Amino acid sequence: MTPFGEKIRALRKDRGVTMKQMAKAIGVSAPYLSALENGKRGLPSWYLVQRIIAYFNVIWDEAEDIAELARLSHPRAVIDTSGLSPRATELANRLAGSISRLSEADLREHLQLLDQSDPVDEKVKE
Repeated sequence: MTPFGEKIRALRKDRGVTMKQMAKAIGVSAPYLSALENGKRGLPSWYLVQRIIAYFNVIWDEAEDIAELARLSHPRAVIDTSGLSPRATELANRLAGSISRLSEADLREHLQLLDQSDPVDEKVKE
């Protein structure tokens, strides 16, 4: 599941909406919405994200957070290290090879390290 999928599922559950109801309302199939929630599909289009925001009638910061989560939720991230240091390439490859073995605590710790160098993403991690 992606951060975006987790947020959408939580919004659905909080509002008592079924996947089938939501899918129909935003103009996608229930299987597509399920795949999107479960991280089995790529990034949703900007247009679809806007339909989801409108469907849940969220505004301002919450709408921005949803859009940012969508941006950060590609289930098959690619890291281009061309032109970076050898350590950057090593880090990218080691992370790709070991991410499935990291615990939730380890993942939170790594995200906190990234937040220290990029405070813009901090509000999305709520």
